[in-house]
Amino acid sequence: MLSSVLSMIKYNPDMAGNVHSIETGGMADGPGIRYVVFFSGCPLRCKYCHNPDTWDLGAGGQMTVGAIISDAQKYESYRRFSGGGLTISGGEPLMQSAFALELLRAARAHNIHTALDTSGFGASEHLDDILDNTDLLILDIKSINPNVFQKLTGAKIDKTLQMLDLARKKNKATWIRHVLVPGYTDNPDDIHAMANHLRDYPNIEKIQILPFHKLGEHKWESLGFDYELYDTQPPTQESIDFARNILAVQK
Repeated sequence: MLSSVLSMIKYNPDMAGNVHSIETGGMADGPGIRYVVFFSGCPLRCKYCHNPDTWDLGAGGQMTVGAIISDAQKYESYRRFSGGGLTISGGEPLMQSAFALELLRAARAHNIHTALDTSGFGASEHLDDILDNTDLLILDIKSINPNVFQKLTGAKIDKTLQMLDLARKKNKATWIRHVLVPGYTDNPDDIHAMANHLRDYPNIEKIQILPFHKLGEHKWESLGFDYELYDTQPPTQESIDFARNILAVQK
């Protein structure tokens, strides 16, 4: 029955998109060991981004859906053993929404668990179909405070919250990620406000606190970008524990 259903999923193996890089053994982008496709292009300019080299839509090179799936299938044994799958990330994969949709369809047609790692920014015309072909949504919420969100990213929070609402409407399994940046996203009032907001979403399975780190500083320098967080240090264990306790993170 399952094979007959999967055979009905149609996709275009020749559709090409801009791919920055691929990680064949990812363990931080969804359950199990995962084949992670990092899309090129991102409309946000997060001050703490550790991959500013993915911002340019032309970064990396072009790959077809068929080529990606063919390569991913080489690692099927690891995926099946670990309960893993394929994750599309970035950059911001929704900037190439048509390509993202075809890749998700292709993965599902081959019975590969799919995850979408996004902030919700990108073309909106494919969102319904994209979520319908996504097994797990990993949604990055920069801050629940609209002012802090815009200060950090240069954009408004609306699209992130719209994605959150759409996932609830579809009862889509969702993981929330929140990067704890001292002086920006570690305000206790904002953390409590996020906890209160997320309580209204029964589809959320996990909330992850990701401590800010400085591993991407050299990329900003090499690209000639102005990095504003040179003097910002990683959060203390106390502040990490506080945020985790408030948000009831599943460790």
